[in-house]
Amino acid sequence: MVRLADTLTAPFHVGHDTVDPRYDKPYVEVDEQRSEPVPHRYVHGGFTGTDARFSFYFPPEHQYRGRFFHNTYPMALTSDIGPFPIQFDVAMGDLGFTIDSGAYYVQTNLGGMERMRIADPTIGAYRVNAAAAKFSREVAARIYGDHRPYGYLFGGSGGSYQVMGASENTTGIWDGFLPYVLGTPYALPSMFTIRVHALRVLRQRNKLAAVMDAINPGGTGDPYATLDEEEAAALREACLMGYPLKGWWNHDRLDSGYLGYNIPSLMVADPGYNADFWSKPGYLGADPASSIHAARVQFETIIEDIVEGPRKLLRFAEVPDKDFADAQLIILSGEGQGGILPLGPKADNPMAVAFAVNPQVLASIKPGDRVRIDNSFALAVQTYHRHQVPDRDDLPAWDQFRDDAGAPIYPQRPSLYGPHAATTVAGSVPSGKAEGKMLILETMMDIDALPWQADHYYRQVRRNIRSGAPDDVAIWFIDHAQHDDPQDARANAHSVSFAGALQQGLRDLARWVEIGEKPSETSYNVTDCQIEVPADPVQRGGVQPIVELMVNGGDRAEVMVGEQVSFIATAAVPPGAGKLVSVEWDFEGKGSYRASGDISPVEQMRVTTTYAFARPGTYFPVVRVAAHRDGDPMTPYARVMNIARARIIVF
Repeated sequence: MVRLADTLTAPFHVGHDTVDPRYDKPYVEVDEQRSEPVPHRYVHGGFTGTDARFSFYFPPEHQYRGRFFHNTYPMALTSDIGPFPIQFDVAMGDLGFTIDSGAYYVQTNLGGMERMRIADPTIGAYRVNAAAAKFSREVAARIYGDHRPYGYLFGGSGGSYQVMGASENTTGIWDGFLPYVLGTPYALPSMFTIRVHALRVLRQRNKLAAVMDAINPGGTGDPYATLDEEEAAALREACLMGYPLKGWWNHDRLDSGYLGYNIPSLMVADPGYNADFWSKPGYLGADPASSIHAARVQFETIIEDIVEGPRKLLRFAEVPDKDFADAQLIILSGEGQGGILPLGPKADNPMAVAFAVNPQVLASIKPGDRVRIDNSFALAVQTYHRHQVPDRDDLPAWDQFRDDAGAPIYPQRPSLYGPHAATTVAGSVPSGKAEGKMLILETMMDIDALPWQADHYYRQVRRNIRSGAPDDVAIWFIDHAQHDDPQDARANAHSVSFAGALQQGLRDLARWVEIGEKPSETSYNVTDCQIEVPADPVQRGGVQPIVELMVNGGDRAEVMVGEQVSFIATAAVPPGAGKLVSVEWDFEGKGSYRASGDISPVEQMRVTTTYAFARPGTYFPVVRVAAHRDGDPMTPYARVMNIARARIIVF
């Protein structure tokens, strides 16, 4: 099997004394004092003859401690701190936190549009970032006097690939690296296809509700108890791939996620896959007994109306009576006849989103055009991971698709898509041959970058790190946290933000580089690609506090309306992680918290309270705690959080 990435040229290596022939003439066009959101000096510019831009945010001299934090994310369209085209809050950076940490902030636009024009992934992966980081040191020396600032590059999700690529292909630019919620070179599209396959199968009889009921506090603990053979197999396949069971909490709202962004490129990279899937032995679509046939849509209709906007909305005269998420829209008449457009992940009503993968086709469609809605490829890709088994023994997520001799049990595609996708973001296939010190941060409810992947890269770095010793890498796992911060009240009732851990991680990385104090690592095991951590904070280590909740003496209580329920929360921080600074309650599990009152910062605590429910129903109350390294209850920064839940049935 060929890896598409093998056809790419060798990456451009950047050293501290390297002169990049393209990004060697920096210029400054804005240099001004700003007061919002905190006082700082803003310096903005670019590199002559290119689209590359950078922005530096310098703190007042009395706050500066000789370092910079550099954020990177592949969807960056501007060099300024701000939102991205997709929701990923923690990638945006926090200037107030950076200034409070004695650092200046660096961000680039990764080269702007020339990332698209020039077929060299190293430009957006790390070359523009490296050139800007080097020039930022010159500017810092002019502002604060002669010195070499320490530099720390961080990035999450797709940004983690950029951090990995920079750590492996540069020398002396950054001193420390913090990739978070990261994947392997084989993550795409398998980490998403495994989800949509399980969603399709388990939604046929609405069984994900029963799965969550079993694993929620006070449940049976057996998620397979009510599943038939097909459903159990789909859930087990996802679990063995590393999908965390608690990640199904939002099952009724889940869609294909980031998979939709990859479907068009998958169709180009493997044009024969769709036909093979529906016709050849060994593929699910060729099995006449498979339930996937009932989900297939090939439906002709007319475009009734078009609503212009950043994403074009199409209204159809008629739509199928089945879900057609991520389907292809085949243009059958009109100016765009023969063109194909991808539809959005929520295409289940007459108004669907068309993505501008092919702007010419998108611009050509008009009301009255005849089209076919076809989800054949969207269904076929649901099991693409079975046909993408890597030829290596350190990726156990794919062991379920190998026979006793280690050979794949399903037909394999002629090339592996994952390394190619990773290379386009990282600049090369990440190998673990990193430079400098690295702290890896992963969340245990991540359904987009499945948690075991952080362990995989951690082990690679320990084997291959280019400088120092294996002790130059550390890892943290954060429980009850997802790929991004909670976005609504419902998410707040099930998860916590990991932004505080990320902020503390940057400070600890700086402390590690600058005075040699390595952060305490999380102790964990990987069993069948699931991350397991000790319940005891001393044994677990790391940075996150641990909290437990009991209601009437257990994790489940059955009471009458108006009856007082006894709540007991016990919490503690791992050694060296600081002190607990807040306790909050959400008695009805709605994601709305109220503080328990002022508490004295302590390393462990036991908090009791009571609550009576006014209406019958099943409730999942939550207690949320936060810890801070210095025990400061007032600061908004580096507050590391965790939650515990229980079940109460009210009659």
